[in-house]
Amino acid sequence: MQSKQHRRFLGQIDGRMNMMKIKCLVLDHDDTTVNSTPCIHYPAFVKILEELRPGKMYSQEEFLTANLTPGLGAFYINELGFTAEEMAREQEIWRSYVASVIPPFFPGMPELIRRQRESGGFVCVVSHSFPEYIRRDYQTAGIPEPDLVFGWDTDRSKCKPSPYPLEEIMRRTGCSPDELIMVDDLKAGLDMAHSCGVKFAACGWGYNNPEIRSFMVKNADYYLEQVTDLERILFSGEQS
Repeated sequence: MQSKQHRRFLGQIDGRMNMMKIKCLVLDHDDTTVNSTPCIHYPAFVKILEELRPGKMYSQEEFLTANLTPGLGAFYINELGFTAEEMAREQEIWRSYVASVIPPFFPGMPELIRRQRESGGFVCVVSHSFPEYIRRDYQTAGIPEPDLVFGWDTDRSKCKPSPYPLEEIMRRTGCSPDELIMVDDLKAGLDMAHSCGVKFAACGWGYNNPEIRSFMVKNADYYLEQVTDLERILFSGEQS
């Protein structure tokens, strides 16, 4: 049963988005489109600690909070004191998990992505994962590949929260900022979107971390509890 707060939220979407045409849906990948923390990122994190910091252990909730702030890279360096060599090993372990495990899409996401494409809209991905594995996940699920993918780049200055991915998406699709929406579960996506004047929707269906939820409710343009809330934003006024 929907809460009163959730019903009010859906009404706000109807009122604020009804006249807005979203031509380009920009999605994060991990924990936004696919449910990857339980099967990839947290197990990889545990393995990294077992090898590089034996005796150290953090819960999945603590891991998620570290992803929000200060960010996992800063956490490894500032909290755990990883050297450059250890950071390189961390990347090797993480990449091996990403390469070997195909995460499931959240229920409703494949249908939503297909509908966006069939309606003539763009679907782009901006992620901290690797582009080849993002495309693999879409192919495995039988979903049309994204129009553009911006992932973990060797030039880190081009990765979110840099505005570069969204600027390139707008340049290459011809869309203006008010014709895009960015959907992500973490702060880097929010910072990138707002730096480009793009609306940001925080997804809350991946996990229920109180600190992340509180931050997103306060700072995001929209906080989405269910995939159907995103569908309402994209296709408000259309027949279902």
